[in-house]
Amino acid sequence: MKISIIGVGLIGGSIALKLRQKGIADFIYGIDNNNEHLNQALDLKIIDAKVDLEYGIKNSDLIIVAIPVDSARKILPTILDLISDDQTVMDAGSTKAGIVAAVKNHPKRSRFVAFHPMWGTENNGPKSAVSESFSGKAGVICNKEESTEDALHLVEKIVESLDMHLIYMNAEAHDVHTAYISHISHITSYALANTVLEKEREEETIFQLASSGFSSTVRLAKSHPEMWVPIFKQNKENVLDVLNEHISQLRKFKVALEKENYEYLGELISNANKIRGILDK
Repeated sequence: MKISIIGVGLIGGSIALKLRQKGIADFIYGIDNNNEHLNQALDLKIIDAKVDLEYGIKNSDLIIVAIPVDSARKILPTILDLISDDQTVMDAGSTKAGIVAAVKNHPKRSRFVAFHPMWGTENNGPKSAVSESFSGKAGVICNKEESTEDALHLVEKIVESLDMHLIYMNAEAHDVHTAYISHISHITSYALANTVLEKEREEETIFQLASSGFSSTVRLAKSHPEMWVPIFKQNKENVLDVLNEHISQLRKFKVALEKENYEYLGELISNANKIRGILDK
């Protein structure tokens, strides 16, 4: 099978490495506006050739779109314009409702499968790609009823080849859930990093005293705005809803400390501890 990867960064590169390792891909084309990334992907044997959009689409069985969600939303109709009834298109975006809406009325809509691999790091570019990245993680396919059977079956095969466990979900529900378990985590990390940078002006002190807890909490703050601003933009209403709840929870901690109500503070922490029973299953 010949595959085109549009966006040969962290996600696209990791997918390409795994599919090559599994023998799914006979030949991988790389398509990217960043020529340096394309050259790196060639050197790392992530792709076999760098090509332009039209050539890659015309010569591939499967096209994987792994670029920021606002760009994916814009380019997907063009991609569907270029494909035949035997080709399949899938994306890897972190928001789904806007992307699904962008192709809702396209004549080739059924050749597209909306997909989100629930994995990512604060790093970017092909040098960050790792073949085992997705192993054991959830792979979400949205609105599967809008995709034709053979296209859906192919993407299911791809997801299983990535060693992910499949979940099927409505695009709107997906965006609500990811706002809670992913998007708010990034905003919190950015805000905490900005708080520390504002209050602690001595960089050496931050470096020397940073505990593992602090480092893990602000790790996501290293994530690039090129990816995350479009995600927040596409999922604005859900993120705002979650952010309002998060601010409300922070106020509870603030009030407990202001009023020296340490019993209530303990209750807040004990209630939060319930997450352990969920995550440690």
